Amino acid sequence: MAEETLISWADHTFNGFIGCTRVSPACDGCYAAHLMETRMGRVQWGGPGVGAGTRERTSVANWRKPVTWNKKAAAEGKRPFVFCSSLADVFDNEVPTEWRRDLFDLIRATPNLVWLLLTKRPQNIVKLFRQAFDIDGGAEYTAQLWPLNAAIGTTVEDQERADRNVFHLVRAKHALKPAFAFLSCEPLLGPIAIEDITEIDWVITGGETDQGAHKARPTHPDWFRSLRDECASHGISFHHKQNGEWLDERMLDREPVSASNPVHCLPHTFPDGTTVRKVGKKHTGRMLDGVTHDDFPEIRV
Repeated sequence: MAEETLISWADHTFNGFIGCTRVSPACDGCYAAHLMETRMGRVQWGGPGVGAGTRERTSVANWRKPVTWNKKAAAEGKRPFVFCSSLADVFDNEVPTEWRRDLFDLIRATPNLVWLLLTKRPQNIVKLFRQAFDIDGGAEYTAQLWPLNAAIGTTVEDQERADRNVFHLVRAKHALKPAFAFLSCEPLLGPIAIEDITEIDWVITGGETDQGAHKARPTHPDWFRSLRDECASHGISFHHKQNGEWLDERMLDREPVSASNPVHCLPHTFPDGTTVRKVGKKHTGRMLDGVTHDDFPEIRV
């Protein structure tokens, strides 16, 4: 539940609790839900038609791991990034208040770690933080209590989610003064224009991958390019995590899998004539137009 990670934009993942409820199209191919349904089976994932699901707190030993990371980071003079939570949502209404309070106490106790609190529920960030500590004071007092080493982010997979979630994230940023604010545009399911992009410090993009019965939806490379270019024009850190299962066929030197296996070379043509092929994430890699984008944001503290 707490470990080093292969995710390109984090050094560790930590899950103080597990379980969530599907709330948007990005959840259709949820890695965590697939993991629970096929291998771990520790919680029931929530969603339309099945209710809120269940939540489970992880072990005391697991909760001690960030303290070890913090000591190592202090000794090495580093500020590793911790993705929290990969198997849950910190600002999920179904998470008990005391669990969330314990998490923020842990974040404060590990100042050498930079905590990435990524949520699909940005409208809950300020409300549930105040609730966790029974805060009655105003905005200035709330911001004083927010851990300086905690960043806030939200998932925006399409224009509808961008219009809604960025608004709430920016409001939370102004209220809490976090380390920075970021967007995870993964899985990117359509073109996105971000109205308040100058309020964002870091944009992460990525294409969708297969998860069991859920097959990755095609991604147009221009969706990545437009966000890359918008970030460049405003001096915003841009990190391209992966292309996903699909790749522009013009980027292929040859058919990587034989036509006798058509599922893995399945083509999809967009209205503008661009054709992408499903060749698998191992073949698509992380490069965008021949460049690996590995930017990270400046840390406020």
